[in-house]
Amino acid sequence: MLAGALYDPADPGLVAKRRRARLLVRRLSTGDDGVLHDLLGAMGTDVEVVPPFFCDYGTNIFLGSRVFLNTNCVILDCATVEIGDDVQIGPGVHLYAATHPLNPELRRRGLEQAAPVTIGSGVWLGGGAIVCPGVTIGSGTTIGAGSVVVADIPSEVVAAGNPCRVIRPADTVAPG
Repeated sequence: MLAGALYDPADPGLVAKRRRARLLVRRLSTGDDGVLHDLLGAMGTDVEVVPPFFCDYGTNIFLGSRVFLNTNCVILDCATVEIGDDVQIGPGVHLYAATHPLNPELRRRGLEQAAPVTIGSGVWLGGGAIVCPGVTIGSGTTIGAGSVVVADIPSEVVAAGNPCRVIRPADTVAPG
């Protein structure tokens, strides 16, 4: 699964890992922020995840420091999902490492695939954005609300749309 090969999501070991994640996410919804250390693969300091939050496994999610995930975020972490430092993720953002084969026979057999998602440091993902499997978003980039990111986006740009595309360079002058 983590290597991008076809896998059976009904495998008892995977089912147990997803069940564990659901139980930990439920604890997060009750205000138990300490559960993030048990749920995630790794995380830096000053991380805030506003419930409700959903993930498949949790253990394949790696958060940097000063990361903020607003309410209703979904991370399907069938492959690694790496999020750098100083990242802001708006409400209702979905990060999908999970995908399905394009061959209908393989889908009928219940097989799935996954590809990693990487979010660089200093990124802002606007509310409702969707990041698809195998995508890398470069550091310092802003993704507009409601965008569907189906391909890599370079560093230090503003990008938006469906499909998401670069609109202009990012602001490089500090406010004030």
